[in-house]
Amino acid sequence: QVQLVESGGGLVQPGGSLTLSCAASGFTFSKFHMSWYRQAPGKERILIASITSDGINTNYDDSVKGRSTISRDNAKNTVYLQLNNVKPEDTAVYYCNARWIIIETLEEIVYWGQGTQVTVSS
Repeated sequence: QVQLVESGGGLVQPGGSLTLSCAASGFTFSKFHMSWYRQAPGKERILIASITSDGINTNYDDSVKGRSTISRDNAKNTVYLQLNNVKPEDTAVYYCNARWIIIETLEEIVYWGQGTQVTVSS
């Protein structure tokens, strides 16, 4: 059974930091490109950070660039998102995403976590 379980959300004060974790199971984690998305109230879900299967390359949305780090531990089947200097506009549900494109068939396999709420407020 495929599972992506996010944790680490909650209430954070502006200027603080948080680290989200996403524990994966039921699939070969090391093959998958991993990403974090977020969805603020009344807005679309957007991609904010991604990391390649080998952990070498990362990309960030401008909204978090410079204050965010995505990382992964393939031995622990876990991907992380650290967000520093959080702002009220970071308030959103954060989702973990796993994606793999099978080269031979170009079939795309995508898994989503259930999301974890992050609220930035004093």
